[in-house]
Amino acid sequence: MQDSTPLKLGRVATTIPVSDIERARQFYGQVFGLDVAFQNGNPVGFMILKRDDAELHLTLVKGHKGASHNVAHMIVSDAEEAHRRCIEAGGRIIKSMKDAEWGLRTFVMADPDGNRIDIGQPLPQ
Repeated sequence: MQDSTPLKLGRVATTIPVSDIERARQFYGQVFGLDVAFQNGNPVGFMILKRDDAELHLTLVKGHKGASHNVAHMIVSDAEEAHRRCIEAGGRIIKSMKDAEWGLRTFVMADPDGNRIDIGQPLPQ
């Protein structure tokens, strides 16, 4: 059912559970250049990482193991560079790079906790 009242959506940010928040911060910093924009707790149990228009929220979950599905989708300007950085930072490639019929050069990576993120670069039209 459509409501006639206009509704504008604001920021939506994925929260990723991690078993070691500092290890995750280092990984996402190395791969994507994300920096800490906010953190709280002592010890830190929640952290916001940000760069450009991208934001990832990390939450500490002791003993967390990644699921078998993607938890986020990220658009980047250079999928091959993101792929190279992911491998260099110790991430795992779950699905190899391919040019998909939906217009993205894409691959799926897993962070050190096994959280899967689908990375995509728009292909030229």
